Amino acid sequence: MRIEVVEGARTILSNPGGVFNYFGWPTVARLQNGKLAVTCSGFRRAHVCPFGRAVMMTSEDEGKTYSPPRAVIDTPLDDRDAGVVPFGETGVIVTSFNNTRADQRGWNPGNAEFMARVDEITDEDEARFLGSTFRLSFDGGETFGQLHKSPVTSPHGPTELRDGTLLWVGRTFAEDKINEENNRAEAWRVQTDGTMGFVGAVPPVYRDGKLVYACEPSCVELPDGTLMCHFRAESGLFTVFETRSVDGGKTWSAPKQLLSDHGGSPPHLMVHSSGIVVSAYGYRLAPYGVRVMLSADFGETWQTDLVLWDEGPDADLGYPATVELADGTLLTVFYAKDEKDGPAVIKQIRWRIV
Repeated sequence: MRIEVVEGARTILSNPGGVFNYFGWPTVARLQNGKLAVTCSGFRRAHVCPFGRAVMMTSEDEGKTYSPPRAVIDTPLDDRDAGVVPFGETGVIVTSFNNTRADQRGWNPGNAEFMARVDEITDEDEARFLGSTFRLSFDGGETFGQLHKSPVTSPHGPTELRDGTLLWVGRTFAEDKINEENNRAEAWRVQTDGTMGFVGAVPPVYRDGKLVYACEPSCVELPDGTLMCHFRAESGLFTVFETRSVDGGKTWSAPKQLLSDHGGSPPHLMVHSSGIVVSAYGYRLAPYGVRVMLSADFGETWQTDLVLWDEGPDADLGYPATVELADGTLLTVFYAKDEKDGPAVIKQIRWRIV
């Protein structure tokens, strides 16, 4: 298999001339009404800053043009990765997570403006809003209800299974030291009232006797009902591991590594109408960019390291997400900079499998 770019990468969301001009960590999905929805963290000042919010925009013409972005999740904290997933006849979930005040101070020492904003956030604010967050819509994304919290976080949100289950496979949200109990990938069921129920946990990964930091999973359901999950592995790595479940997420196979130790991450999975499984991921070594791996046998074998775009000026990029368009081509959104010292923007590229 090969990939062929149909329309080169172009910027679809930026704020040129503005100071709140950093956008990152997008997701794309097709809503029930046929529109494409793109979410991301937007109108920021930097990679970590107290001004981030999760925004959404839509397209009625297969990604040619988009509506202006609107905020869906905007807490006093640093609202980051934004996922969007349609479910049921009219349901839409938008997800995010945020950082503590201490994390934001650590990332921005000496920035008086940032520190002044963080200092405005009270203990009560942090207790109320800190965590993995989401809001639900039941009118196709027109309006959203109250803010809920999830025990797990992932860049692109949950997955709707064929039986209607909204299953969220994510890393447990924890601020303390990494260990098996408080920092692992788990599957949870999301209810329509915003409550969640535990389903199962992914086995931990060890390298040289040390626990590998596993995070940012993406999950799809294969035609036979198997759940496939790809996730980012760190702790001296920057790669993708795969795990599977054949019982709806209760138990998972021992994770196996798919790419080289620094082959790229985090991944986003989708199944094309042809049956080919697509996993897109950021590549943070020169030449910086976005790559995909493809499987024509539902993950038994993978064709990896197919370069979709390699024009990034530095490693601050990635988090691709892909949706199939009406003509069978694929639309992948991701974030990157145009210049090394410039702000990050949201880009898209249209391509096909040949």
